[in-house]
Amino acid sequence: MQLTRRAFVILSAGASLSGCASIGFGTVAPSGATTPVQLTQASILAAVNEARRANGGHKPMSYNGMLEVAARSQANLMASKDQLAHNLGVMLRERVSAAGYEGAVGENIAGGQQTLQQAIEGWLNSPGHRATLLSDKFTEFGLAVARVGRKSRYGIYWCFIAGGSFAPWLNGGQSAPADASGGDSFTISGGVSG
Repeated sequence: MQLTRRAFVILSAGASLSGCASIGFGTVAPSGATTPVQLTQASILAAVNEARRANGGHKPMSYNGMLEVAARSQANLMASKDQLAHNLGVMLRERVSAAGYEGAVGENIAGGQQTLQQAIEGWLNSPGHRATLLSDKFTEFGLAVARVGRKSRYGIYWCFIAGGSFAPWLNGGQSAPADASGGDSFTISGGVSG
């Protein structure tokens, strides 16, 4: 079956919106309590890959600095506007392209969690986020966190962007569009965690 760009966008939007609801899964959250000031590339890699292994034996992802730059841009934007949203004037595809990344991407955001492990656990308990975090179609990621320096709704904002080749997303010889962003950024992606 051939999928037009419009149909893909509509399907992605529907799948993304359904990803916002939190439901109970047999989730195994990564161990530890890594606060934003304790984050290192090694601790981020360990927590994400521990979650992938413990929740289905998924292959480990590698860390990508370009995806981190795009994630940092979104985390900082959410903190500056004190809003938890994928689109605050700059779409996911625009952010990753500006950072030099041209592959397929998916984004998870979260607000209010005090540790990396809490953010990951929230994503694992939401269908759309879980799909992005555990997808074997994505092979690399970047993650960033930003704090709000004033009284704030969430106080802290997290952004995880997964990436990889477009090849695994091919459907009947037709590739996924370069940007099929729905309500929850999904240039093939996930949702929002609270």
